[in-house]
Amino acid sequence: MGRLSIRSHNKCKNHKEPSWALTKCFHHGSGRNVAMGISPEWNIDFSNLLIGHKFSQGAHSQIYYGIYKEEHVAFKFVKVGGNDQKGAPICLLETQFLREVTFLPRLQHQNVVKFVAAYKDTDFCCILTEYQQKGSLRLFLKTLESKPICLKRMVGFALEIARGMEYIHAKGVIHRDLKPENVLVDGDFHLKISDFGIACEASKCDSLKGTYRWMAPEMIKGKRYGRKVDVYSFGLVLWELVSGKVPFEDMSPIQVAVAVADRNLRPVVPSHCPHILSDLMKQCWDLKPEKRPEFWHVVRVLEQFDQLLLT
Repeated sequence: MGRLSIRSHNKCKNHKEPSWALTKCFHHGSGRNVAMGISPEWNIDFSNLLIGHKFSQGAHSQIYYGIYKEEHVAFKFVKVGGNDQKGAPICLLETQFLREVTFLPRLQHQNVVKFVAAYKDTDFCCILTEYQQKGSLRLFLKTLESKPICLKRMVGFALEIARGMEYIHAKGVIHRDLKPENVLVDGDFHLKISDFGIACEASKCDSLKGTYRWMAPEMIKGKRYGRKVDVYSFGLVLWELVSGKVPFEDMSPIQVAVAVADRNLRPVVPSHCPHILSDLMKQCWDLKPEKRPEFWHVVRVLEQFDQLLLT
């Protein structure tokens, strides 16, 4: 079976080509990826892929700008041969990859990032998604330097995240890691939820997953949980949109987990926050999951408030 190999940027770069057109970095033989957990129709056709500059890097992945079949894409590359340089076990990285390619193709909504194609080899795996020009919501908030977003845009952002999450939950999926880093901003300032590497079926979620600053107390405590953990995370994201700050930024992740689980600590709502948004975020991060609203209710509240801003 033919294998796809990778060569370094410097070795494969041709000075006569545009710097982004790294078409010769990837070569594949006549074999096809058949039994690597990906449906054949979603396999990347590398002959139609141009790979450009790297614009983001995670703990275990690198993300490049690319063009695939004339569509602008984000090319996420993860090496899975042995333990990676950060010490992450390969089984974990492969599991996250397979979750992404399991959930993303079936989630088609204007506020969820679009899946394009994927590939998995014995040494690496990669995913193509639509390219979002302005990066993550975290990056956008950082450029504001803690200055508040105008109220109309703030409500619009919150509404788009809530609509995306309402759809995701309707499909029986729990995201488990909703935070500004996993929400992307397109060229027209519309938001799209991304990164489904630790998502799960609503009926099969039982382990501790996510990021402590946005993690619901029941999950931190190791209790049974459901889709309301995403509602809790949304409450923290809404607080960030209002405040322009990172929740508990003066505390370590472990300190946050202990404070939330043992003392029911929540961020202080800014005094300038409209009462409608203040009440909503407090409902979302309520200690008791059953008291947190469903996302359809969050959408309704935000839509009504959005209409009030037009009058």
